[in-house]
Amino acid sequence: MTKRVSVVGAKGRMGATVVDAVENAPDTKLALALDAGDDLTQITPDNTDVAVEFTVPAASLGNVLTLIGQGVDVVVGTTGWTDEKLAQVREALADHPDVSVFIAPNFAISTVLAESFAAQAAKYFESVEIVEMHHPNKVDAPSGTAIHTAHAIAAARKAADMAPIPDNTQTDGGSRGQVVDGIHVHAVRLRGLNAHEEVLFGNPGEQLVLRADSFDRSSFMPGVLLAVRHAGDKPGEVTVGLDAYLDL
Repeated sequence: MTKRVSVVGAKGRMGATVVDAVENAPDTKLALALDAGDDLTQITPDNTDVAVEFTVPAASLGNVLTLIGQGVDVVVGTTGWTDEKLAQVREALADHPDVSVFIAPNFAISTVLAESFAAQAAKYFESVEIVEMHHPNKVDAPSGTAIHTAHAIAAARKAADMAPIPDNTQTDGGSRGQVVDGIHVHAVRLRGLNAHEEVLFGNPGEQLVLRADSFDRSSFMPGVLLAVRHAGDKPGEVTVGLDAYLDL
């Protein structure tokens, strides 16, 4: 079955890459390519099976709520999602139980695997920190991927009843990064980078480093298409993370 896909944010860097991927995949067809200022109510079940939303955090929630109201499944690549925003999406889905929403902190298979491995390793190491590195045009920091990874690590450590991560820092002028669920997350914005994440684990006398690198936006497209193919699998639900569709 060929899925009709509309892309919201089609003129952006990621959106344009999604348009190309949809047009070149054998089982997807581009329906509409819309961008800022376009009327999203053009997207309906009559012309679209799933909408892919790649815009900016300030616009994403409103876009997703509009698309839910239109009765169309949504795949979201925009980051910056909070528990409060997710709650609004779930509330909207209660009135549209046939619609599904999928949100991916990251679509790169390598990064999803690294996060899964990090959650497995978390209960074996006393210390852990995350360093995420991106191009300077990225608008949010830390990245949604790093936040999602921190939550996964923290949950694994809590389940293992581990002690707090040791840190005897007495004064901090901001160099210790943002603390997410007890995990320090550091954000680097540097020209020449694309999207990179390191998770550093430490024990006395040993270290484990997990690193995922996405050198080009094309690295995200297999994950986007995977999510598009699974759109509608869980009607009435919000699914967060590509690991839901991988055999992990």
